[in-house]
Amino acid sequence: MENRFKESLLDKKTMSVTWELVPGRGAREKAQESALLAAEQAAKGGKVHALTITDNPGGNPAMLADYLGEEILKLGIEPLVHFTCKDKNRNQMESQLYALDRAGVRNLLVMTGDYTESGFQGRPKPVFDLDPTHGVELIGEMNHGLEYPGMKGIIRHQPSDFFAGAAVSPFKATEAEQMVQYFKMKKKIASGAEFIVTQLGYDARKFHEVLQFIKLNDLNIPIIGNIYILPYGAARIMNQNKLPGCVVTDKLLAELDQEKKAEDKGLSARLLRAAKMYAIMKGMGFAGVHIGGNNVKYEQVEYIINKGEELSSKWMDLIREFDYPIPGGFYYYEKDEKTGLNTTIPVDRKNLPLNAPVGASFRALRLMHSLIFTPNQAFFPIMRSIYKARKNPRKHSLEHVIKVISNDCKDCGDCALLDMAYLCPMSQCPKNQRNGACGGSFQGWCEVYPNEKQCVYVRAYSRLKKVGEEHQLDSYHIPPANWDLYQTSSWSNFYLGRDHSAAILGIPTPEEEVAKSQPQAEKKDVAK
Repeated sequence: MENRFKESLLDKKTMSVTWELVPGRGAREKAQESALLAAEQAAKGGKVHALTITDNPGGNPAMLADYLGEEILKLGIEPLVHFTCKDKNRNQMESQLYALDRAGVRNLLVMTGDYTESGFQGRPKPVFDLDPTHGVELIGEMNHGLEYPGMKGIIRHQPSDFFAGAAVSPFKATEAEQMVQYFKMKKKIASGAEFIVTQLGYDARKFHEVLQFIKLNDLNIPIIGNIYILPYGAARIMNQNKLPGCVVTDKLLAELDQEKKAEDKGLSARLLRAAKMYAIMKGMGFAGVHIGGNNVKYEQVEYIINKGEELSSKWMDLIREFDYPIPGGFYYYEKDEKTGLNTTIPVDRKNLPLNAPVGASFRALRLMHSLIFTPNQAFFPIMRSIYKARKNPRKHSLEHVIKVISNDCKDCGDCALLDMAYLCPMSQCPKNQRNGACGGSFQGWCEVYPNEKQCVYVRAYSRLKKVGEEHQLDSYHIPPANWDLYQTSSWSNFYLGRDHSAAILGIPTPEEEVAKSQPQAEKKDVAK
């Protein structure tokens, strides 16, 4: 079955266009009717290749994007459903994917999602059972025919036909924030993401940076640039970091403040700005654009497309108009002074200052782990023997007390301290991200605790950079937490090869060790 959105992204002669619709809270309110009317106009207009549908944006409840996607599909246009990890565990995500597959809704944008904000009688409990790397991995398994053990052996489902992408933010202020964004993007692609959509910002050099990073790292994946039709009110909220991940600098806000004094309150200026962004992105080589904004009309989307195409032949002349750097912000590549964009030469990060302090506790933990938790080194064999002799992994009071004091341990039993410079993603990241930071940090601060807590990945990157090992965060994929191990000894699970570290470090379970030695014993018996 034809997927017009997928074909538009993969066709190098086509500039793919998606337009964002926000379902809003309710079932039969004005927001839902307006969204369907806009979808009908887009289907008839023929210039938009897919309509993106948000999933509880801002962490607030809204109509399920899946159902609106079904209705939009019936109108003759492809939906691109936002598929976030914040509100559901892995079973519910799998169930949701079955329903989408059954309905023929194939295009998905897999994201962490905004931290839950409001709901019935207060703030809802966030879930974050899987991160986006796990989400696209699950979707990939379903596309191949999901397999799982059944009563009579392995069950294999009919393959689905999802086309799933992921997001990245190139608009980060600090080295640590930006590098972990790119590290995680690489993990998303390795896990199966088939396209990338950028977060919201207005710095042309940053758009060029992420596109260049994709190309120079041979990631071979289409990338979609984010164009938000920006009024002053929304810009002020973004400037104050009240919409995490969206970057509007003081310089841009001041320009919008002047534009809103016009007779049309700045509408023509912001539509022209969006059209110029379209032209720049097409000229740079983006595979498509994602157009969003509040109360945007279809004729305005058409204007942006048509005007953007008209301006695209002279896109280089527009670059200087999008010079909105974060003051003192980090760029991955050296600047090309001639074009205002980037050279292909990465900046020398070695001498840049650390973005978070690295104390003596890191050095102590690093030494302890090298002696006790490194396979086949020092005390590891002794510790493994001790835990082999122990019968009940739930008796771990002393271990738990030590880890609560040192790392605020949440007792998940599937410890990721070794993966994150001895920082815990389950206790120190509100979204429990095990493969990299979400897109919501600002100036190094956590989205949920701005100006209170640094993003745990900023701290982890700084610790690892201190010892020249920051690429550890880029070296392997960490599976989701195994909740069979909850409230059991993580040390026991580590030494006995029962947690996620077993596959990474090659630690066998006692049963695997016995099975491996049996053939050798049998060969000796035969020889006798």
